[in-house]
Amino acid sequence: MSKWSKTQILRRSKALARHLPETRLMNARTLKGMLDRYGLAYVKPVVGSLGRGVIKVEKRGRGYRVHAGTSRVRFDSYAKAYRWILAHKRKRTYLAQRGIRVLRRGGRPVDFRVMIQRRPDRKWEVTGTLARVAHPLKAVTNGSQGGTIYSASGLLRAKVGKRGAKRLVRRFHRLARLTAARLNRVSGLNELGLDVAVDGKLRTWILEVNSRPDAKPFKLLRNRSMLRRIVRLGRLYGRKYDLRVTKAKRG
Repeated sequence: MSKWSKTQILRRSKALARHLPETRLMNARTLKGMLDRYGLAYVKPVVGSLGRGVIKVEKRGRGYRVHAGTSRVRFDSYAKAYRWILAHKRKRTYLAQRGIRVLRRGGRPVDFRVMIQRRPDRKWEVTGTLARVAHPLKAVTNGSQGGTIYSASGLLRAKVGKRGAKRLVRRFHRLARLTAARLNRVSGLNELGLDVAVDGKLRTWILEVNSRPDAKPFKLLRNRSMLRRIVRLGRLYGRKYDLRVTKAKRG
């Protein structure tokens, strides 16, 4: 199921719709409108994973800045910026998503991965939550792109205190359960990985939902209990995880 299909399904839920950043199929008009409204957008392949191909686009005064991988390029017009994006994306279909001004650590963007899986009784269980901090030179937080992995509770406590951290983690888990229930209506799934962001007003946003989430970032947590539970449940429905960590770092 593509990112666009999942977005459309989730958008039909009132409880989830308010946690979804505006997302549209990308073309010159939709991206320009998003940048005019929000000043920040991310464009990403409709089909893809691991943060590959994601581009951050910012409106800066009369100019634009594009950030892809470790490259940052400035343009004095939208037309020039959009031509660069078209060349970079090649023939792939892309989405444009409102950019969220997320919490940061050391000036680097932070988001959270929430893993939810089926138990043998077919009920859903949230089995893991962690925080991801972007590589210093990149706009995406994925471990596969050199991101750094932290305990979600530990990172949040430093930002909002113990009580605030607990409240946010509970909110993450609720969003995961609502998302799993919604997507399960149209597709038989056993696991999901939600990428969740928190903005400066502590509002939570679902950035993306992955139907074959990568478990290896959980290997970098000092407490391995989440990883053990994820692998144990995955094994019951035939999932095998590649746990070789090559680029992600432990926080």
